[in-house]
Amino acid sequence: MAEVQERLEAEDLQQNLREVQELLRRQKVVEGLVGRQDMPKHDLVEQLVHKQHLAELRAKLDRLHPADIAHILEGLPPEERLVVWDLVKADRDGEILVEVSEAVRESLIASMDSKELVAAAETLEADELADIAGDLPPAVIEEVVRSLSAEEREQLRAALSFPEGSVGALMDFEYVTVRADVTLEAATRYLRRLDELPSHTDQLFVVDRREVLKGTLPLARLIVTDLDRDVAQVLVEESVRFRPEDRAEDAASAFERYDLVSAPVVDQAGRLMGRLTVDAVVDYIRQASAESQLAEGGLSQEEDVFASVIDAFKNRWAWLAVNLVTAFIASRVIGAFEGSIAQLVALAALMPIVAGIGGNSGNQTTTMIVRALALGQIQGTYWKKLLGREIGVALLNGAVWGTLLGAIAYAFYGSVALGGVMALAMILNLVLAALMGVGIPWLRARLGRDPAAGSSVLLTAVTDSGGFFIFLGLATLFLL
Repeated sequence: MAEVQERLEAEDLQQNLREVQELLRRQKVVEGLVGRQDMPKHDLVEQLVHKQHLAELRAKLDRLHPADIAHILEGLPPEERLVVWDLVKADRDGEILVEVSEAVRESLIASMDSKELVAAAETLEADELADIAGDLPPAVIEEVVRSLSAEEREQLRAALSFPEGSVGALMDFEYVTVRADVTLEAATRYLRRLDELPSHTDQLFVVDRREVLKGTLPLARLIVTDLDRDVAQVLVEESVRFRPEDRAEDAASAFERYDLVSAPVVDQAGRLMGRLTVDAVVDYIRQASAESQLAEGGLSQEEDVFASVIDAFKNRWAWLAVNLVTAFIASRVIGAFEGSIAQLVALAALMPIVAGIGGNSGNQTTTMIVRALALGQIQGTYWKKLLGREIGVALLNGAVWGTLLGAIAYAFYGSVALGGVMALAMILNLVLAALMGVGIPWLRARLGRDPAAGSSVLLTAVTDSGGFFIFLGLATLFLL
């Protein structure tokens, strides 16, 4: 059921994007036709046509959620993106800037003047403002901070003080607290006086006069319990709680494991600082997943698909440079065996197979290791056991596929020795791929780097060079 719902939502997003693209296309076509007509009051007609299409487009945008508008903006080229952005109501600018990707956000902010940016930022809560503060000009941040209350200013300072990837950077400052010594009836009356509950409120936080967290009061328990009882009698003392310095990865695992909707965030003294909500956790997981995929492909940061050629080049050149060096090394390995290849041309046809399968096998291992690291499943001495397991898998795969490829080589070229070399080279290169598939993420993690960053580039380089060297070396020893 959940998969069906996700598919329907994705289809709705694509439908909205197509409708906006169609409106923009029609506007260009009609304006082009009107522009070529020689008629009285030409300018007036052209202006009326332009306003009609913009009004239709604006009405479409007004009906959409800020997250849906963000998706549309990400799917439009810069010139069309700015047309749509100008049609969005000013009081929604801030919400959309929070939802849109960082790469596209930069282009939108660049198109706005200081007054527009200040007006957009002032509509945001402290935690939301902290999310985009790094992309806003310092002068805009200073002006916005001056307009905040003392409490909001302190919340913004706290949100900005925690590093990215920590619970503190994700926590929300909107929550509802009650005292342990009040009755459930009093707590219920207090809730009814509020205009609305903060989003994703599934529990109230029970604190004392010093704001020390004593436990939580789930709304489900509040609803079904006799209202004459005190909060202290029904609160949950052993609730899941986090520190602001805790890793967001660990918090995400806890939300998944315990099916949490919200959880309190406390300081070292146990005082309530904020709360972590499932929407923030989901956003973090999605962002971390996207960053991991980009890193595996050798991209340094998220890229606007319609970014300029220069911007795309700056984002991609580093790992391509590494790839160029490793490709050159692989070519020199082949060059060292030119004589062997000249004597037995079959080697040239077979060696890419050994290198290619080794690279695929190593990528499977690396993907599994990086995922396990992200979930916190690999600790301490388990690395040795994991390495032994992967070598065992490599030996089994090498024996099976090496034997098969050896038989194929014999069938094509009629040489038992060549088939044996092919099989042995396959086994050795798969073992090398297993060593690198575990070793590269392990080394990067030990050095405090992202284990996924460029792992596929480095792994392919090793399995290509190693595969060529192993296969051609064995062929030189046993066949020539």
